[in-house]
Amino acid sequence: MKLIAPLILAAASALALSAVAQEAHPAAAPAAAAKPDLAKGEATFAVCAGCHGMDGNSPAPTYPKLAQQHPQYIIKQLQEFKSGKRASPVMQGFATALSDDDMKNVAYFITNKKAAAGASADKTLVTLGERIYRGGIADRKIAACAGCHSPNGAGIPAQYPRLAGQWGDYVVAQLTAFRDGARGNSTQMAQIAAKMNDKEIKAVADYIAGLR
Repeated sequence: MKLIAPLILAAASALALSAVAQEAHPAAAPAAAAKPDLAKGEATFAVCAGCHGMDGNSPAPTYPKLAQQHPQYIIKQLQEFKSGKRASPVMQGFATALSDDDMKNVAYFITNKKAAAGASADKTLVTLGERIYRGGIADRKIAACAGCHSPNGAGIPAQYPRLAGQWGDYVVAQLTAFRDGARGNSTQMAQIAAKMNDKEIKAVADYIAGLR
């Protein structure tokens, strides 16, 4: 017992000294992620403005509106264009020239821009589109769009994009590409679109265009 007590005291002293040393020289904290540079993002986005508009509201329905889109989703798409996972010769050319920081700067710049309101082009299909968007088609196991993209089309960062007010023509093109295998960067969307016919795709797209 006489030997054990000094050993216990020595161990306690060593632990105390170790704690003091850690306070005096704490382990280096992980470097904080650099904040996006919105000025650089704006400068880089100038190249994109010809198709997507200076404020991210594309002037033509061929190109998606990017304003208010979730930045994480934009970054993901740019990375997948760059890697070739999402096929587009035009976008791959642009994305290849961007660094990770460039992508982040662009994404956070454009998310601060307000998306312009859209409108349904074919009002005869809106009722069908709303039914599919909100409730899916149960007997064909087509999931409701609202489950992932939210009832008002706001989406859920970072996996599910904002859809509200998006050009109907662009949505038709993307759903068709998912269905036909031309766009392969979302298994989930490919499985859903594979069960939809042209009328249903057009109806959903027109409903989405009018969401706010």
